[in-house]
Amino acid sequence: MSEELKKLRVRIDALDEQIQALITERARVAEAVARAKLVSGDDVFYRAEREAEVLRKVMERNQGPLSDEEMARLFREIMSACLALERVMKIAFLGPEGTFTQAAALKHFGHSVQTLPMATIGEVFREVESGSASYGVVPVENSTEGVINHTLDEFIDSSLKICGEVALRIHHHLMGQSENLNDIKTVYSHQQSLAQCRNWLDTHLPNVKLVDVSSNAEAARLASEQPDSAAIAGEAAADIYRLKVLVKNIEDQPDNTTRFLVIGQRETPASGVDKTSLLIYTKNEPGALYAILEPIARNNLSMTRIESRPSGQGMWNYVFFIDLDGHVDDDNVSAALAELEQTAHLVKVLGSYPRAVL
Repeated sequence: MSEELKKLRVRIDALDEQIQALITERARVAEAVARAKLVSGDDVFYRAEREAEVLRKVMERNQGPLSDEEMARLFREIMSACLALERVMKIAFLGPEGTFTQAAALKHFGHSVQTLPMATIGEVFREVESGSASYGVVPVENSTEGVINHTLDEFIDSSLKICGEVALRIHHHLMGQSENLNDIKTVYSHQQSLAQCRNWLDTHLPNVKLVDVSSNAEAARLASEQPDSAAIAGEAAADIYRLKVLVKNIEDQPDNTTRFLVIGQRETPASGVDKTSLLIYTKNEPGALYAILEPIARNNLSMTRIESRPSGQGMWNYVFFIDLDGHVDDDNVSAALAELEQTAHLVKVLGSYPRAVL
């Protein structure tokens, strides 16, 4: 070993000691914060707006060579571990273990939380509404296949608030027990994943039976029990169900991304870079949609999404789901809401929350 390399390793060891000492000090301050909250009667341990602000600052001051995303991920885990000293949060997600929704939950909250797999999106909502989980994570839209209607429909009657969002790059892998693609007779996956890999499947497995199941993790479980089958799922599912990854990244769109929502019982204060989601009932009459869009445009608000869904209140009656840039406490957002309440049948604020940091 050269003298230069020895010096560099000594330097790394010294830096590791400093980093560890600083993390320990941060953890002790987190414990002090928990004690101060108990004394003051403040029972809110997780603050989404505060974490988003911290992570944005981490990325702003990053000078490399680590990427902004990697640096933010490291700080997310430090914050997650420190927060667990105050309280270990329970996070409900659309299960079973190994789904992309679980990956989104861990990306947002870090690995020092307890994740609770639920069988359906509705069960995630119920778990949070009952207080059995601190927060829930549910998918809402995919950049290739569009909106997840079950999630939108749950908001119609739920009192829960959107507290955050997660954008997760989705990489689909073909996995199974046999390494020979010719042995595969059936491919299991969620209908969204099958659609996102349609071209690859048509090209490479044109005669294979495609079976839609409740989740990609369930697909992996089935493939682990059937030697002549395969699953389309994420890498975590391959690890959990001990499957071989046969072909990586078979999604048709390389920038395939799914957006997830974090749902909870409390409203989130402004973080400085926020979104607001609205549910709006309108009367079935000419100009109803224009009456919604006009106040948004007049108040110089950027609308990032609009979807319509049947209201369940009669034939051909619809509700609109709208995402806006800004927080409900911002002057232009509150002004637009005041105008909307004068023209729409009902305006329901689903939540104002920090825009996805990474």
